[in-house]
Amino acid sequence: MPEAAAGPADPDGRTDLGALAAGLRALPPSCGPVRLVAVDGHAGSGKSTFAARLADALGGAPVLHLDDLATHDELFAWTGRLRAQVLDRFARGEAAEYRPYDWEARRFGPARRLPHAPVVLVEGVGAGRRALRPHLARLLWMERAPEESWRRGRHRDGPAQSAFWDGWTVAETRHFAHDPSLPFADILIRECQGGYLWLPRRLPAADSEPTHHSS
Repeated sequence: MPEAAAGPADPDGRTDLGALAAGLRALPPSCGPVRLVAVDGHAGSGKSTFAARLADALGGAPVLHLDDLATHDELFAWTGRLRAQVLDRFARGEAAEYRPYDWEARRFGPARRLPHAPVVLVEGVGAGRRALRPHLARLLWMERAPEESWRRGRHRDGPAQSAFWDGWTVAETRHFAHDPSLPFADILIRECQGGYLWLPRRLPAADSEPTHHSS
């Protein structure tokens, strides 16, 4: 992926998402005609909310939620579905079509269309995994520690999902141990009061110890 461009914050210290959106639109396409931008981070870190706000700043960019491709039995084994239903179609200049998973019914639902817009966001844990990185224009990482993220997620989902979260934290830890995204992130996204800060970043080597940025 190309080097990240710098991103100015506004006078109040909040990120100008319009400037970030403009920088993303200016990138060369990475998957057919699409600039595919990943928003990765720990579960509960705020990826979905940030992706929605960034999509608005992009003028209504499509957002693919990886929760729609994962299943109870395949929390991270969705790469084949993503490639066949989304990446290969974008590479051919076609709109993608995927079948979102129904987490209550435990089955895939009707097909849903995903247009090949100039910028498409892919949001979810593992969006920056090694199988996807060759297709990405940028990899964004939500900067929030795992324990805090999981605590937020558990609070959001309530006691009924406690058993699921117990299993999820183990699976997520295992995934990032074998296929980390953070060392390859182009931009760190830090939530702050009233907005976000975005911090261009590139570690000198993939196996370097990630730099922790305190709030």
